[in-house]
Amino acid sequence: MIQQIRGTKDILPDEISVWQHIHTIANQILNISNYQEIRTPILENTNLFERVIGNETDIINKEMYTFKDKGNRHITLRPEGTASIARSFIENKLYVKSNINRLWYLGPMFRYERPQRGRQRQFHQLGIECIGSANYMADVEVIRLAVKILECLKVSNFELQINSIGNREERTKYKEKLLSYLKKYTHDLDEDSKKRLNNNPLRILDSKNKKTQEILFNAPTLQSCLGKMSLNHFYNVCKNLTYLNTPYTINYKLVRGLDYYNYTAFEIKTIEKNDENTICGGGRYDTLIEELEGPKTPAVGWAIGLERLIIVMDNDLKRQQNKPKIYLIMKDNRAEKNIWDIIHICEKNKINFLLDLNNTKLSKQLKKAHQVSAKVCIILDVDELKDIYCKIKWLSNGYQETININQLENYLKENKNLLIN
Repeated sequence: MIQQIRGTKDILPDEISVWQHIHTIANQILNISNYQEIRTPILENTNLFERVIGNETDIINKEMYTFKDKGNRHITLRPEGTASIARSFIENKLYVKSNINRLWYLGPMFRYERPQRGRQRQFHQLGIECIGSANYMADVEVIRLAVKILECLKVSNFELQINSIGNREERTKYKEKLLSYLKKYTHDLDEDSKKRLNNNPLRILDSKNKKTQEILFNAPTLQSCLGKMSLNHFYNVCKNLTYLNTPYTINYKLVRGLDYYNYTAFEIKTIEKNDENTICGGGRYDTLIEELEGPKTPAVGWAIGLERLIIVMDNDLKRQQNKPKIYLIMKDNRAEKNIWDIIHICEKNKINFLLDLNNTKLSKQLKKAHQVSAKVCIILDVDELKDIYCKIKWLSNGYQETININQLENYLKENKNLLIN
């Protein structure tokens, strides 16, 4: 039997309502704040990610799905969303229409990682990018929207962690201080941290290894290398979050796994004791678009991993399904054409229905109506005088009445609140 590829997962019909709900909530919240949805290709030129993400990152070195197509071009399945948004921003000259572009996206990403709970090789991200403003208010805006979306999706017990990682010059200065400190502990570091010493030492701060974290306890902080502009930007972000009553923790060891960030970096973590508790991550990237040969354009954004998000969402919300309110049964085939009139009435009044196609005994069809949790069963029948009528059976209490098919629309309108609630 042919099975799904390891690290991929079918999203089944009884799960899809949760995904649709996430898109609906994101669309509602982000549209109000004038963020517009954008959809970019899954396939991109490999060079885009090599330039944007950084050659020393695990994503480039270990995780990208890259291949040559039939035109001998190097193609990559996108491992994250920001690079594609930046490419689209430049290629389509979005900066001509507006100096600030607020964009959001939702779609699949691909990384060759060890599959585990909440992490697949094909995974999905919801992300936003505020492109065109260096103002710290943009940082606050995107963080606020992430928190608001999580709250509206009934995610609880999460923590916002923020940090300032300064600009490139300040980080270079800090790398020298950190390397100087770590050299005397080289043999005590975990293997991944040893590899990162020469190519990406800041990522050592992210190590989950207990011994490495003990070594880092007395390490110099990045804040000791920040200049006035970086500190002032971070101070104003924190001040505005405080005004918004948005709780946060300053995590001086927080760095992002992508090279393009500067100034503000942040993560939203669930309060769980495991290594995979980050559900949202983002930050400011003021030089990325210019490095891709676009105009000098500051930006800030974030991405939420949907698989992890769904794990921590409220269980009652996850159990909600698009269940039919009305179950339609044809008792007499002589009236089969009239079932389409009833269906038209249901569609016109936006009432979810399910037409029984089994042609089994009435008792079995009624049993099926109960199984799918319908509110009402409408049984279409014909009497001796060939008068077409409906039996309306309320499944919660067994109450039943008979009406002419011509009265059905008014009946449904009068009882719509009982049907949909």
